[in-house]
Amino acid sequence: MAQVERTDNRFGSALGTTGKWVLLLFFLAFTFFPLIWLLLSSFKTNLELQMQPFALPAVWQFQNYVNAVQISGLPRLFVNSVFVSTVSTFLCMLITSMAAFVFARETFRGQQMMLNLILAGVLVPIIGLMAPYFRLTNRLGLYDTLWALVLTYTAINIPISTFLMNGFMKTIPVELEEAAVIDGASFYQRFWRIVFPLSRIGLVTAGTFVFLFSWNEFIYALLLTSSMTSRTLQLGIRFFTSQFFTDYTSMFAAIVLTIIPSILVYVLLHEKIIKGLTSGAVKG
Repeated sequence: MAQVERTDNRFGSALGTTGKWVLLLFFLAFTFFPLIWLLLSSFKTNLELQMQPFALPAVWQFQNYVNAVQISGLPRLFVNSVFVSTVSTFLCMLITSMAAFVFARETFRGQQMMLNLILAGVLVPIIGLMAPYFRLTNRLGLYDTLWALVLTYTAINIPISTFLMNGFMKTIPVELEEAAVIDGASFYQRFWRIVFPLSRIGLVTAGTFVFLFSWNEFIYALLLTSSMTSRTLQLGIRFFTSQFFTDYTSMFAAIVLTIIPSILVYVLLHEKIIKGLTSGAVKG
């Protein structure tokens, strides 16, 4: 009887392990197959793409990548995207790190209500804010400028960044600040010399989310800009579509080029991102 139970347990364990790996492999294929297909399609001709969409390229068309750079003006759009993503990430981290420090360490009337009000912004769909942002940008005279995108992306990411930074700062021992106060540190010195340097992992985590959002965002970039001088990389993909013809393979090449920076950022920082998310979830 005991031997039968052990056999059943081993069978159940093996079945569970097999099911787990089947499920993981399914999601792996579901995630990576579109990316692999996109990469292979970017080396085909348009006729080959239509006739044999899932076959390997007969002749690898590296000219598609040359077309992607020349037709869409990719270098200028790349510089615009780097500026918008970098500046919006810097501003968002500066604002939310200070806000999170106050909410994590100070006590004042209406503190929780104010924090909840900020965090409630996570629940608001960004598409629902298009009309207010458009009118506000026009009123400020910032329409069709890179600063319109910088300020908009900063504002959109403040709620989630505050949430991440607040959870992380609560894990920093208060005793470190108390020791600094005994040595005569002021409120600002506590933040800049103690808490801010110790929040590097949280800053990297939140900053990566802000950077990737700013880099990949399309709707607000289309809404708030109209000229080539202030448009970002994602909008360059639209240059391959006209009324009578769409150069799909060159478009796919442009998409591959726009994806590369996002992948590099995550690959280089994924360990700190995971550590920052788990640290903020342990406490607070």
